[in-house]
Amino acid sequence: MADWPHDPDGEEGSEGMRKYGQAIVAKKVDDEEDFPLDVAAFVDAHGDDPIRLNHERVVSLREVFDGVEDEEIDDIQTMHRRVGKAMRANGLWEYTPGSDAASRGGA
Repeated sequence: MADWPHDPDGEEGSEGMRKYGQAIVAKKVDDEEDFPLDVAAFVDAHGDDPIRLNHERVVSLREVFDGVEDEEIDDIQTMHRRVGKAMRANGLWEYTPGSDAASRGGA
């Protein structure tokens, strides 16, 4: 894990886990204007941005997108599926159905 120059959650914290993982990635796109999404351009623009996976672990957006093979993604739902698959493959997936995070509405 890299040392980040700032806390990606800021002073307000993680908003009940709504600022973890894919929720942070989704806030970086406009689902009407940014799709179809040029994956390489998106990662070039945001690759060094911190993405908090849990209360202790922060990785770069580039790490989150590592393994997304699409050059272009048509919509936000497809982006979530591709990013989720890549995160699972790379050991970055923090959501487990039935866990405390799931019951709190976590990402």
